[in-house]
Amino acid sequence: MPRYALKIEYDGTPFSGWQRQADQPSVQGAVERALSRLESDVPSIAAAGRTDAGVHALGQVAHCDLRKDWDPFRLAQALNYHLKPDPVSVVACARVGQDFHARFSAHERRYLFRLVSRRAPVTHDRGLVWQVGHPLALAPMQAAARYLLGRHDFTTFRASLCQAASPVKTLDALEISEHPYPGGAEFRFHVRARSFLHNQVRSFVGTLERVGAGAWAPEDVKTALEARNRAACGPVCPPQGLYLAGVGYDPDPFGDG
Repeated sequence: MPRYALKIEYDGTPFSGWQRQADQPSVQGAVERALSRLESDVPSIAAAGRTDAGVHALGQVAHCDLRKDWDPFRLAQALNYHLKPDPVSVVACARVGQDFHARFSAHERRYLFRLVSRRAPVTHDRGLVWQVGHPLALAPMQAAARYLLGRHDFTTFRASLCQAASPVKTLDALEISEHPYPGGAEFRFHVRARSFLHNQVRSFVGTLERVGAGAWAPEDVKTALEARNRAACGPVCPPQGLYLAGVGYDPDPFGDG
């Protein structure tokens, strides 16, 4: 059976997350329903990561096996037709070998978190950002983020229900930038690693927001990390501002470099 890689973007607001659930809407369920309109008895698809309820994606990757030898462009167009009106879109499709696996072939995952600081409620970005009503300082957050880089035991920033075998992970990048936003400012957190613990990125951002607000010193993040205790973590921020921005493969099936 030919195998295809799909690059998928979605607004996670109406979904219970990526993973298919019997009684809740899911992104996986939406994509599999669209596939079933093209071929019956399509096997379950596999994805690079299982995003939580309310989390979005700019570059989720999944793979599927189909009986027909589809032209990748036509397959993407057919899926997008059948995905309507769900806020899910296949932005790229590629034929791949049987050794390609969306999850196990990935060598990195990239996340974006959008945090808006302003008093007035957001309108156009409602449900797409985390908003706080107080100002934030960029430099202290950047200083605190440096303590998290590298290989650590991230128990402090791991959800209690996380099913990962080990809390030890390597964080390759955590870059924070400030951008103009009407009536306030937007802070973008770009995070990159081979893999992540459950709620790790949201735990990072919620803790770093406390630093930007002046409630924590940058050095407090180092202390929290070294505590290896979930109770030492700052607040876990809501999912609305989190995006799975991309997944890295070598070679990249979509030719993105």
